Amino acid sequence: MVRSMFDAIAPRYDLVNRIMTFRLDTRWRRRAVRDLHLAPGSVVLDLASGTGDLCIDLQRKGLTPISLDLSYGMLANGRSSAPRAQADILKLPVPDNSVDGVICGFALRNLVDLETFFAECARVLKKGGRVALLDVGVPHNPIIRFGNNIYFGKIVPKIGALISDAAAYRYLPRSVAYLPERHELVALLRKSGFADATHTQLSGGLTQLMVGTRD
Repeated sequence: MVRSMFDAIAPRYDLVNRIMTFRLDTRWRRRAVRDLHLAPGSVVLDLASGTGDLCIDLQRKGLTPISLDLSYGMLANGRSSAPRAQADILKLPVPDNSVDGVICGFALRNLVDLETFFAECARVLKKGGRVALLDVGVPHNPIIRFGNNIYFGKIVPKIGALISDAAAYRYLPRSVAYLPERHELVALLRKSGFADATHTQLSGGLTQLMVGTRD
């Protein structure tokens, strides 16, 4: 279902993102890349890479991205020059201890098994490699949370229906409910081999960023 949905919305995915986030998504992605703290030339897997926004940001920082996504439609609409492959990110076609970094933007809530995903991230990373995981969040401030619920629950689906696919943009704002609480996410990441994992709220909690170093 998720693969078919992203195939359908791929042609206008970037446009809808820019409109519905007022271009804040570009700032969030740059922050995730920056917080990898990797040396130029480092090889980074961009998981659930979509059309390659993060790959472009990684390349601008002198890093070497590899784009992996389950959706062929997203890969076909890719805008980066990074190598790309269609793959299930719960079963990465990548050798153990082979890459310097892993980054993933706005996909955790679409995965059926986060523990397996975190374990896969740890498996493919070299010791000392870095992970950065970015996704939507639930603001702790009640006023921001109230406004966010109205905007993403009522307005975003209408924007999506007007420009792209109505059903997809009804699902996407609601999918944040599939994410565990932040303390659970950090605990799972630490258990998977990232003992120093930390969690940061961005833009008042509209998004969340987890980073860690492979033990």
